[in-house]
Amino acid sequence: MEITSRGRYVLGDSAMHQMAQSSVFLSGMGGLGVEIAKNIVLAGVKAVTLHDTKQCETWDLGSNFFIRKDDVSHHRTRVEAVCPRVAELNPYVHVDMLSSALDDNTDLSFLKKYQCVILTEARLSLQRRVNDFCHMQRPPIRFIGCDAYGVCVRVFCDFGEEFEVSDPTGEEPKEVFIQSITQDNPGVITCMDNQPHGLQTGQSVVFREVNGMNELNGSVRQVSVLSPHSFAIGDTSQLQPYAHGGFFVLVKTPKTYRFETLERQLCDPQVLTPDFSKPEAPLQIHAAMLALDTFQEQHSRLPNIGCLQDAEVLLKPSSSLSVPYQVPVNTDLVCCLSRTARGSLPPLAAAVGGLASQEALKAITGKFAPLQQWFYLDAMEVVRPLQSYSAEEFSPRGDRYDGLRACIGESMCLELHKLRVFMVGCGAIGCEMLKNFALLGVGLTTNSGEVCITDPDLIEKSNLNRQFLFRPHHIQKPKSTTAAAATLDINPDLQVDAHLNKVCPATEGIYSDSFYSRLNLVVTALDNVEARRYVDSRCVSNQRALLDSGTMGTKGHTEIIVPNLTESYNSHRDPPEEEIPFCTLKSFPSVIEHTIQWARDKFENAFAHKPSIFNSFWQTHSSAEVVLQRMQSGESLEGSFQVIKLLSRRPSQWEQCITIARLKFEKYFKRKALQLLHSFPLDTRLKDGSRFTQTDETAKKPDQMKMPLSSEEEREAIMQLEKAIVTDCLRMTPLQFEKDDDSNGHLDFVASASALRATMYAIEPADRLKTKRIAGKIIPAIATATAAVAGLVALELIKVIGGYEFESFKNCFFNLAIPVVVLTEPAPVKKTLIRDNIYFSIWDCWTIFGHEDFTLSDFMNAVREKYGIEPTMVVHGVKMLYVPVMPGHSKRLKLTMQKLIKPSVDRRYVDLTVSFAPEADGDEDLPGPPVRYYFSCNGETP
Repeated sequence: MEITSRGRYVLGDSAMHQMAQSSVFLSGMGGLGVEIAKNIVLAGVKAVTLHDTKQCETWDLGSNFFIRKDDVSHHRTRVEAVCPRVAELNPYVHVDMLSSALDDNTDLSFLKKYQCVILTEARLSLQRRVNDFCHMQRPPIRFIGCDAYGVCVRVFCDFGEEFEVSDPTGEEPKEVFIQSITQDNPGVITCMDNQPHGLQTGQSVVFREVNGMNELNGSVRQVSVLSPHSFAIGDTSQLQPYAHGGFFVLVKTPKTYRFETLERQLCDPQVLTPDFSKPEAPLQIHAAMLALDTFQEQHSRLPNIGCLQDAEVLLKPSSSLSVPYQVPVNTDLVCCLSRTARGSLPPLAAAVGGLASQEALKAITGKFAPLQQWFYLDAMEVVRPLQSYSAEEFSPRGDRYDGLRACIGESMCLELHKLRVFMVGCGAIGCEMLKNFALLGVGLTTNSGEVCITDPDLIEKSNLNRQFLFRPHHIQKPKSTTAAAATLDINPDLQVDAHLNKVCPATEGIYSDSFYSRLNLVVTALDNVEARRYVDSRCVSNQRALLDSGTMGTKGHTEIIVPNLTESYNSHRDPPEEEIPFCTLKSFPSVIEHTIQWARDKFENAFAHKPSIFNSFWQTHSSAEVVLQRMQSGESLEGSFQVIKLLSRRPSQWEQCITIARLKFEKYFKRKALQLLHSFPLDTRLKDGSRFTQTDETAKKPDQMKMPLSSEEEREAIMQLEKAIVTDCLRMTPLQFEKDDDSNGHLDFVASASALRATMYAIEPADRLKTKRIAGKIIPAIATATAAVAGLVALELIKVIGGYEFESFKNCFFNLAIPVVVLTEPAPVKKTLIRDNIYFSIWDCWTIFGHEDFTLSDFMNAVREKYGIEPTMVVHGVKMLYVPVMPGHSKRLKLTMQKLIKPSVDRRYVDLTVSFAPEADGDEDLPGPPVRYYFSCNGETP
């Protein structure tokens, strides 16, 4: 089931197997229901039954991304329209539909064949009845209730009276290396000084690769912590003496969770608090939504859009229901809920749909800690600035945006329609964002809006389990153009411009300042830090808002960057990723990651690097005959040795391949090991008495080694070249490591080489899946997390376009495995005081306009006159243009700026760093904001 391979990295083989045996019943095919359906089908359950009784309406086009205009015009039911499109997501999942009524009179015995039941768009009375039925079964059927009413959503979970979880934390246990083990009662283990064990008394660990005290290997011992670097493990006095090596791993202990029924939890709810700035919000929403259920029972309808009378009616039961929970009634919340209850906010449904889907996967697999038992979230910040608008703003107009209009009003809808957005990356988050853009109507052709997207990557098979816009027949097609076409299927009115470019300094001719000036905001859907930093720098330079997000397995984050309000992405620095030392890879691997990286490097060297050098040589020396003549005359050509060596060893028959493979095996897995043991016997010790395991001062990198050519080798080289000219063998095809094509042998090479090297060093080999993840640098990903972050980002997009106040914006970090959801305000922009009342921030950029004869002295005078600051130093990138203490720099004052900087033909300006004199003597000079110097007085290219 390769389509779910990245889900396997997150959930593990055991959980994936359980999912492949489980069936889910999902009722309600509105926006929230279809989000959940998408996510659990992508995850790879055995079967899903989709239930709904409603007919497709124009309204549904704005919340359900699988319903089309044709479904509305042909009067199809929602489940009829959705079912085949959900089934397309994963050919391994059986998807069927049910359209009969599910109400208080329905015989519920048909639910017994399901392991999990999920209800959306169901009255509370029906939820209680179904939950009671599920709770009483043996084993119990796991129950999840989800509701989305305008700006408020809720999730309820009941997984039975006893629910055992195999992995409560979701964290991968770390391998901790052992420095010593005493032969005593109790035996004491000491860890390496730079690696605290992080254990707690009572936990258990399992041992691997211990030398000497071999009896410990594979055994599980309970620990008693003595210090951050030592712990006791019981009696080791009868074991063999410890020699060296080994590591231990924490053994995860299963945990049992207990759940109450919905009926009991209504009175005494256990709630998760996502926003600690609003600690009372979950219980306030709980009371308000219970009042909304009461309203529906009494009036057989939801409150009318913008109706003040209905809001007053809803306020009374909300006030009384808030009393038992000891929270004050939130009048604004109740009024917003009443006014928007009929509406829908697609991003909010996406966010809570991601969380609810992850709970469904937990219910099936017993993997990760479940939600206990309520989750509430509101989007009050989105609608609060709109409360002064007239009721007409929110009234239906008979189009696909009526549900959205009920929440944010017509004026805000129009702002979204004319939006010009640039999204970088069209992978998992990118696909989810495009879905949200389509439902929100971001960038409509009729309103001169546009969504510009770019991604240079092609679609791989492993993308299909979370990049839901792609199908098997799209494999090896560009992500951006394919995603654009799929987005237009959801909303044909969008204007989507798809590019295949990287966003980097090399493409600044395309993504220029002029390009950014036409944008309203930028969205990143990237998988690496450096690309984010570059895009962020361009947004800061061009004063454009940036919405960033990312996921790692079940974890996700969002960051909102707004000009002049927040810090930028580059304002904080994550610790750099540690590289494996060369000597460790070459001679002293200690963990499987080392052997996999070694094997990956061997692949790159043999199949990519050397062929590239070979081709590069012949591009420089286009005529083989000329090269041959020069070599015959005794001339030494740079790079010729490597090229001839490749030619001489290039096999032309299968038997030669076998011979080469055998020689390589001897070299890497026998002779090099024997040479290393000769140079560094196993009992080699350092000065402090510890074993020599991690140092190889004699190791040299390949580019440090000289390879002189003897006369015999020269003659052989000429012979090989003559032969190559005759047989036309002067081209090679470098291979790019491709992890997802099992027929190309790439992963086979790395897995085999890694396993052989691991065996040679007594390291436990990795299976193929782990090797693929490490060698392919795969970021574990799952659809639930990507859907959630994209939904949260799209909510912030509405606020950015509305010009909301700083307090409205929310960053988020979540870990769906625990589960934890934390909403916080972004970091406010920092202002630096230069002197007096002159401040600047990262968003400030001073400007000076010059001309052809404008000198450095003119520039400094212009800064002094315009900004009232005395400049002391001028720097362009890494080049110091003017530093008074540097010899000869005073003469530069008379030189023109064009001569000093030498602008490129298409460059209108440069950003300079200008330092200023401090207020107090003795203090260091202070750097100010960037000073953008235009080479002409009108800012045009000189």
